[in-house]
Amino acid sequence: MANSIYRASILQSYSQLLFQPCLSNKHCVPKKTNLLCFASSQLNPARSEVSFCIGTHLIPHPNKVERGGEDAFFVSNFKGGVIAVADGVSGWAEQNVDPSLFSKELMANASSLVGNLEVNYDPQILIRKAHAATCSKGSATAIVAMLERNGTMKVASVGDCGLRVIRKGQIIFSTTPQEHYFDCPYQLSSELVGQTYLDAVELERLACYLYCL
Repeated sequence: MANSIYRASILQSYSQLLFQPCLSNKHCVPKKTNLLCFASSQLNPARSEVSFCIGTHLIPHPNKVERGGEDAFFVSNFKGGVIAVADGVSGWAEQNVDPSLFSKELMANASSLVGNLEVNYDPQILIRKAHAATCSKGSATAIVAMLERNGTMKVASVGDCGLRVIRKGQIIFSTTPQEHYFDCPYQLSSELVGQTYLDAVELERLACYLYCL
């Protein structure tokens, strides 16, 4: 169990990979898909430079402490800051597969690719490349949020990992869970089944305009 606070504007090259338990996804390994969502301050320009101030807290499930839980996340202060979470699917344990391996490798790959020129600070591309580089068996839901210095926040989400923007006690933006049915969310997977990531991009696109004040 640990607490840590990072100011995203201190070191451009700094990133940290951590493992974080989330709500479990049980007994299903369905299709892969993606939701791309943009949150922009273009209609109401923000201050000339903004950045994330990030706090993290790790509490593994009591039965999963030895392997650090089944989930992973990383934070980075590249540009305005990056936050990413992968929620490992617990159903893989029934096939004698450690559910944490896929999510941890996915986040490790994403962390190493944040500054990649081909990623171009795009969360959709970051998830795609990190997924393609992940070899471990398993699956996970995932979300990546990237903040530009001008106040533009870009979010790519797969499944039911969630993000909310709260201002003055009010929720002004929230991602929508993607599920095949109850407790069986869309997932990035090691299995070549269902839709590909690129197919899924065409299914749903949202443009959400937020004002970073």
